Parts: sequence; C-alpha cells; structure tokens
Amino acid sequence: MAAAGSRVKDEALQRLAHQIRAQRDQIKAANTRDLQRAQASSVSAALLDRLTLDDEGIEQMALGVEQVMRLPDPVGEIIEMKPRPSGLQVGRMRVPLGVVAIIYESRPNVTIDAAALCIKSGNAAILRGGSEAIESNRLLAGLVRTALVGDGTDAALPIDAVQLVNTTDRAAVGALAQLTDYIDLLVPRGGRGLIERLMRESRIPMLKHLDGICHVYIDGAADVAKAVAIADNAKTQRYGTCNTMETLLVDQSIAPRVLPTLGRIYRSKNVELRGCAESCKILKAAGVPGVIEATEADWGTEYLAPILSISLVHSADEAIAHINTYGSKHTDAIVTEDYSVAMRFVREVDSASVIVNASTRFADGYEYGLGAEIGISNDKLHARGPVGLEGLTSLKYVVFGHGEVRTS
Repeated sequence: MAAAGSRVKDEALQRLAHQIRAQRDQIKAANTRDLQRAQASSVSAALLDRLTLDDEGIEQMALGVEQVMRLPDPVGEIIEMKPRPSGLQVGRMRVPLGVVAIIYESRPNVTIDAAALCIKSGNAAILRGGSEAIESNRLLAGLVRTALVGDGTDAALPIDAVQLVNTTDRAAVGALAQLTDYIDLLVPRGGRGLIERLMRESRIPMLKHLDGICHVYIDGAADVAKAVAIADNAKTQRYGTCNTMETLLVDQSIAPRVLPTLGRIYRSKNVELRGCAESCKILKAAGVPGVIEATEADWGTEYLAPILSISLVHSADEAIAHINTYGSKHTDAIVTEDYSVAMRFVREVDSASVIVNASTRFADGYEYGLGAEIGISNDKLHARGPVGLEGLTSLKYVVFGHGEVRTS
C-alpha cells in the first residue's frame, strides 16, 4: 500500500464510489435489517439516527469517496526542504503510518470513510464496527474489497488492504487492542465506555476523543438574527452527533433579546431546557414552559439528546473560562461582531475546532474539505480535530547530499 501510485489508488476509489451508487438498494436492504434488529432491542433514538443509511446518506458516502479521490496524494510529499551550511539539503517526507485499526459503533458510513482515507493515504485498514450495524458493514466492506481488485483489467491493490473483523463478539475488541506488533494506530469512534476501555487495555498509539461537550457563546456584540439561527442549528439540526451544541452561553447584556426567542424555538422542538438561575428567570418571564434549573453535573454532560444547558455569563472572559473548565476540547463557537473579542476567543479557547459566527455542526471532515474523516481528535499530539489524509501520515527526514562527509 505504501508503494502504490496515486493513479492506482484513485482508480480504486472511483470504482468504490460507483459501487456504492450501483448497490444503493442492497445497502438500504442490509441497513433495514440492522434497523429492525436495533428497534426490537429498544435502542435510543440517537443510536437509530446514527445507524440509518437513507438515499441522502448513501449519496453522501459516494461523494465523500470522490472528494477524497480528488485530494492531492500526501504520500511522498517533501516539505520544508532547507539548505545547510554543510551543503546538505534537509527536508521531511510524508509517509503512511502503516496499519490503522478503526473500532466504531453505530455509524456504518465509517466503513466507507475510513477505507477511502486509508486507501488514499497508503495505509492498510482493519475495521471493527458495532454489532448493531453488522449487516450494513459486511456489505459495505465487501464493496470496498471489490473496488480494490477491480475486474482484472485495471491495476489492482491488495484485496486484504482493507479488512473487516467479521464477528460481533465483544472479545474481538480486546484481542485487537493487544496486537502491538501488527497495528500502528488505533482509532476508537464510539461512546465513552468503549474509549475508556481501550485506554485501559491497549498499548497501541491511539487517536481519540472522549466527549463532544460543545458550546456556543453569544457575545454581547452579537447580531441577534445570526445568534438565533446559529444556536438553533447547533442544537437541533441533529441531536446524536459529537459536534452538536450541549451548552449555550449567553452574555447577560444580550440575553433578554435572544433567550426568549430561542427558548420558544427549542420548546417547539421538544428540547428540554436546563438553565442557571438567571436564564431560568428570563425564560419563565417570557412564558417559555418546562424550564428547569441546571445542576453542576449538567455543565459537563454530553447529552446526545434533545436536552440543552443554558448559562448566562458576564463577559467573554467568563465564557472562555467556562468552556475551558467544562468543555471536552472538541468544538466551541462564538457569535459576535466584535473582531477583537472573536480573536481572543479563537486564541484562548483550548479546543480542536474554534468557530466564529457559524454552527458547531460544521466541525467534520467533509465540511472542512478533507473528503471524510477517520475520526475527530481532541488530543494535542500528531493530529487534532477532524483527521483526514495528512493525519494518517507521519514525517520522516530526508537528506540530499553531494558527497559531503562530517569532519567535526
């Protein structure tokens, strides 16, 4: 895989995008079987949402593969080439990481996203999806393997470059996490329980995020119309994603102008509101029903559900302090027309993605132009935020000389 040329990899990805569209009905049928089994097990609405592959989601998978295909191949790129006084030219080259194992729950589209990114970046991939999506994952992984080898007339990649762990036995996760001699990077995508387990059990380098406790801060200098639209979208566009807003922070000076409108919007969509004492007072005075007082635990909770925490703050400093105290370093946004406040927020909020005047829901690989993402990292080493092709490569030094020898 590391030696595969760009053309061969791109042709495999083109075949994969075609296969996804051509097998749309079969994908939906397999996904329906997964959904029926999940519904019979009374799983949460958030999990069902993540599990579902409809026509739009299937087309999005194909488009994501094509976007990855069109991106520049990072493998072999030499950067930062600099001359040294010795006469040497010293630079760094991007190279694949090797074997990447992705352990994920619920989302069958990860099978395609992860495979496409690993193929393009010259890595081999081991995929272990959740038991609730086994039918969908088996079918999608089969499409990937068909695309790797083609029909025999085109240049092919090794069929085993992408492998699916074809069992729902939970012991397979623990076994996979011990394969330090064979796996170079472990990418867990799932709930806190899965990731905490792998942090305890595995010694393989890991790219992960535990929670998506995302904030939107409405500054005193915000445009009210923008603030309402962004805060509504960040919470209600989808509830079960890691980039969904879980806490709304509002400057006290603008709260009477935005909170009543937002409160009515949220309640019309059956969002439960848990506010600080001041925000509860404003919402109740505006006739917004069903508002309850938040507890300390609410500020650090990822709901993945139609529940929202709301707190008033007295300044941008207080908002930044709240986010850095209770957030998960995932994605946080500010709504403001004050450039200096926006830039302070960008510099001082310690998160993988910091957004100005837009919804937190944009924090994903597709929207960032990565084609797809292998995962989102809120760690600080190697890769941070949505991880695409460059995050699946490492850098090695390359040195070009003209016969130089060291004399001291």
